[in-house]
Amino acid sequence: MEKNELYIGLDIGTTKIVAMIGVVNEYQKLKIIGVGKSKSLGVHRGVVNNISQTIQSIQHAIHEAENNSNEKIDKVVVGIAGQHIRSLQHSDYVTRENSDQVICESDIENVINQVYKLVMMPGEEIIHVLPQEYKIDGQSEIKQPIGMFGGRLEANFHVVVGQVSSIKNIARCVKSSGIDFDGITLEPLASADAVLSREEKEAGVALIDIGGGTTDLAIFKDGIIRHTSVIPFGGNIITEDIKEGCSIIEKQAELLKIKFGSAWPGENRDNEIVSIPGLRGRDPKEISIKNLSKIIHARVVEIIEQVYMEIKNYGHEEQKKKLIAGIVLTGGGSQLKHLKQLVEYVTGMDTRIGLPNEHLAGNNSIEISDPTFATAVGLVMNSMDKRKNISPGEKKDEESDNDIEDSNSIESKSSQSIFEKFTEKIKTFLENAE
Repeated sequence: MEKNELYIGLDIGTTKIVAMIGVVNEYQKLKIIGVGKSKSLGVHRGVVNNISQTIQSIQHAIHEAENNSNEKIDKVVVGIAGQHIRSLQHSDYVTRENSDQVICESDIENVINQVYKLVMMPGEEIIHVLPQEYKIDGQSEIKQPIGMFGGRLEANFHVVVGQVSSIKNIARCVKSSGIDFDGITLEPLASADAVLSREEKEAGVALIDIGGGTTDLAIFKDGIIRHTSVIPFGGNIITEDIKEGCSIIEKQAELLKIKFGSAWPGENRDNEIVSIPGLRGRDPKEISIKNLSKIIHARVVEIIEQVYMEIKNYGHEEQKKKLIAGIVLTGGGSQLKHLKQLVEYVTGMDTRIGLPNEHLAGNNSIEISDPTFATAVGLVMNSMDKRKNISPGEKKDEESDNDIEDSNSIESKSSQSIFEKFTEKIKTFLENAE
């Protein structure tokens, strides 16, 4: 691997689009050398609803990242999220013809191919097939079956599904911006790579990525992704509530939320007032900080309760599935004042704010300690892992970091090849796109 090889992630979010460029330094640590950020104008709740505006926003972010780094961007790993994403658990098996031969990559690929034959709802496509545990001739809880003997190979999978049209729209926007696909990854998985430690994934942790349009959840236990979910509410709906509740324009509502907003109304005194300039010569509007916090509190509690319901559905109360490491908050919405305390109060789980610079080199040219950049950093890490997995000098049977799962789970090359198959579908569409 060349020291100056570029790894590039593109986070297409509801409120912002971020292009990020990374290189590996002399200590084999990822260093961010360029960041481009633009306002996302054509995306609603993670789904593209205006192609031309999205293309302009992507181009603006790409040019800014190129100018910051003096490098040229040619291909990117793109994050995908949005309210159309759903996940399911599925078990499948294959019966091997010769049980006297050891299990190899092709056997695992056969099991994963079985999953891709699942009949989805009209217009849906399987994005990720993430193996969890394997079972060989009834022996369960096997993490890496390659090299073992057995006749019946069975596996549990976490399957992530999305709308074909939404995926194609993102693909078209990237292609029309003059750059190529290097891969596509579910955004909660990318954020998890950026902010979670190996120990947290082993102990059991719920990552909550609060974006502008959606709140993404990823649950890890025993180092394996166990559950993902996308909740169609984020920071924008809180701004909308402030706008309606205080009868002010959206720009003022967003500024109020950032500067004076709090998720805990008890913190504010009744006599604290902020004055908002009136429109077109009208009198200024006075707004109570306590009332502002009450509006924010009501919506944030609703979002947290929906997320907590997903965590309980996973089975957090069971001793076997208990998430010892609690909750990690990231994304732009995690910066809301007193949010950590409110999440701990509602869920009763230990909570911390996840910063995306935890796994990076200490001397980054760009300041990226903001949770807003978590997904973009994760996508750059994903690009690096992906390139490592396919480097020509690598041994064929070497175990490698999974580029679509967490970087600490052991996984064979077979999942990599299945991932490549999905990426090929996207590339085929791009080649046929006008």
